[in-house]
Amino acid sequence: MRLIQFLDDTHAPRVGQVSPDGTTVREVTGHASVYDLASYALAHQRSLDDLVAAHLGGRSYDYAKLLDELRVLAPLRHPDPAHCLVTGTGLTHTGSASARDAMHQKQAAAGDDDASLTDSMRIFRWGMEGGRPTDGRPGAQPEWFYKGNGDMVVAPGAPLHSPAFALDGGEEPELVGLYLIDGEGCPRRIGFALGNEFSDHVTERQNYLYLAHSKLRQCAIGPEIWTGPLPADLRGTSRIRRNGNVIWEKPFLTGEANMCHSLANLEYHHFKYAAHRRPGDVHMHFMGTATLSVADGIRTEPGDEFEIDLPALGAALRNPLKVADAEFAMGDVRPL
Repeated sequence: MRLIQFLDDTHAPRVGQVSPDGTTVREVTGHASVYDLASYALAHQRSLDDLVAAHLGGRSYDYAKLLDELRVLAPLRHPDPAHCLVTGTGLTHTGSASARDAMHQKQAAAGDDDASLTDSMRIFRWGMEGGRPTDGRPGAQPEWFYKGNGDMVVAPGAPLHSPAFALDGGEEPELVGLYLIDGEGCPRRIGFALGNEFSDHVTERQNYLYLAHSKLRQCAIGPEIWTGPLPADLRGTSRIRRNGNVIWEKPFLTGEANMCHSLANLEYHHFKYAAHRRPGDVHMHFMGTATLSVADGIRTEPGDEFEIDLPALGAALRNPLKVADAEFAMGDVRPL
């Protein structure tokens, strides 16, 4: 099932189900948000799919028109953005053969299986060796980072604002797990969406300890939530357009068939922390990528448009890049 949040003709928020052919959206009646819909499903012990099927009584909309008019919202939102945690994990995909070859060549040259590796490559190797446990126990722990709260999420078509102090604003095409914590503190997966994790790779490359700084940026998620079983092999394309012309394009792979961690292992290592299981909270967790334009020497500019297209998950995610005005300066912290 494919769900979106959108604005109707009066600009009131609605939930809609996308038709199998992706041309129309049927309004789900009785609930103005996916959060309300999921909360109701939990309270009444019903599956989300069954609840949607029972409430497909609204009018139909042209999906392309909703997208063109920027009336499609991010697919999930908490009424209080402070109760939405946006996080992610990296070094989770098998990546290119050249990256793995480089790792093995470095090990062989040093004659040591571990000491010569960077911290990034060491975590990557741990994931390759132990990120897909089959015995029911946790596997290797992945990298983890914090992006912000729900205010950091922008809708499809909306600008991704790069801070005035940023050194770069680059795309990261990823799967995003969307979750609601139930009243017993159990994470309940609503589904998966397409995401642009959007990071400052130049800052990160200065020193790996700057990774945390580089991730404190906006992100885009959507347009759709995929609620069914996720295909293991997902293939898409990431593009950057400048003045209407494609200046960079590259295929990307995701899904468990292309990852060195299982999704269950990534979910466990995020939700094992009690603070991440607070009833009523929403979590949006980025699952990592192996494809970045910055790796090919691309330097983005204000006005560039990111397009992340993963047909199996529905419509493409498009967002322009904008540099935000300076909002904070030295000396703006004042005594009380």
